Amino acid sequence: MRVSLTSVSGVDSVDVSLANGLAAVKMKPSNTTSLKQLQTAITKNGFTMKQSAATVVGTAVVDSGRAQLKVSGSNEMLDLIPQGQATPIASSLNGKSVLVEGVIPETAKGKSFAIHYRTVTEQP
Repeated sequence: MRVSLTSVSGVDSVDVSLANGLAAVKMKPSNTTSLKQLQTAITKNGFTMKQSAATVVGTAVVDSGRAQLKVSGSNEMLDLIPQGQATPIASSLNGKSVLVEGVIPETAKGKSFAIHYRTVTEQP
């Protein structure tokens, strides 16, 4: 698992705990890696990409009440879904650089990814 993930361009480090069934993946700044690439590396080894904590920088895209994040580097689009008491994304953030902290739920192969966010912070 570690070898497969570290072979993905943009991965900085991987810490795998087979006992806990977890892998912590740290990405290099300004990488262009997509979640699909990570998912492929994980499933290639017979594992499943489970729910993952994530901190992601990108551009907020708000259109007709639907909020998405255009991930910096990969330009991958993630649906933004408020988690718990999180405030829905305001249209005033449309087109602005933001830092999103939340959880990416387990996603079936071939399906689009979303991030259930706790916080969205405008970046300078």
